[in-house]
Amino acid sequence: MAMGKMHIDEIDIDESLVLRLISDQFPQFNGLPIEKVLSAGTNNALYRLGNDMLVRMPRIPGATAQVDREHTWLPRIAPLLPLAIPLPIVKRIPSGSYPWHWSIYRWLEGENATIENITDPHHAAKELSQFIASLQQIDTTDGPSPGFGRGGSLILRDYATRDAIKKLSDIYDTDILLTAWEKVLWIPEWSGRPVWIHGDIHAGNLLSQQGKLSAVIDFGSIGVVDPAGDLIVAWNLFSSTTRTTFQSALQVDETTWKRGRGWALSIGLIALSYYQNTNPMLAITSRYTIDEILADFNRCG
Repeated sequence: MAMGKMHIDEIDIDESLVLRLISDQFPQFNGLPIEKVLSAGTNNALYRLGNDMLVRMPRIPGATAQVDREHTWLPRIAPLLPLAIPLPIVKRIPSGSYPWHWSIYRWLEGENATIENITDPHHAAKELSQFIASLQQIDTTDGPSPGFGRGGSLILRDYATRDAIKKLSDIYDTDILLTAWEKVLWIPEWSGRPVWIHGDIHAGNLLSQQGKLSAVIDFGSIGVVDPAGDLIVAWNLFSSTTRTTFQSALQVDETTWKRGRGWALSIGLIALSYYQNTNPMLAITSRYTIDEILADFNRCG
């Protein structure tokens, strides 16, 4: 889980602030227990409120747009998806205690869907492919561009990715990483119709119950773009065998699959270089992603 502050522009959020905001804006909830939710998330602080609610508060200015994005779109798409997703209850305005909009959601039971918590990874791969396919089929009219540039042109990530590679020279052979990344830049860009993507699917944003996938959370990056943006989970969660199951079930063409791998590589490298000392869980996930991708390149280029 995250260790202290992760960002230079991150504000202080603690239980006393949440209690004060609840008291000021939701006096009917006074007296309900509040408990910090341990999470590897990087952009929002989470607190369980009572038994069936979740307080979600942006930590940094760059995450504040997620509030409106989720309140606008999650209620519309939830009935069309085969797994549960967060449902916002109410959005609150900034106050003297806290500078941005914040939200209360319905609480979703479950634990992070790591491979260790999944009974049948191949079944999970098929379920997740069904979720992504269902999301892609939703009408995209008036859909926004994804948050944090997810799913856009990989060329736009070239500088940040190369910079991350330099910072990881004590962990990896940078020549190998640069060779892998430069292959990504030659992959043709998406020319089909844009579709909905979640934009950040990994174990920390998946919930499981009794060994089965139960929910997909954190839609702060949701938007309409290249479908390759939702393939990152193939490398940050699955193994080589379950990855094959996932690819087959989703029926992804080879070029889109390679762009998805490029997205996973870029995200993994940048996340590891940025969070390796502040977010151990995310660092572990990023290293797993990079190692799986390098193994892929060794097998098939």
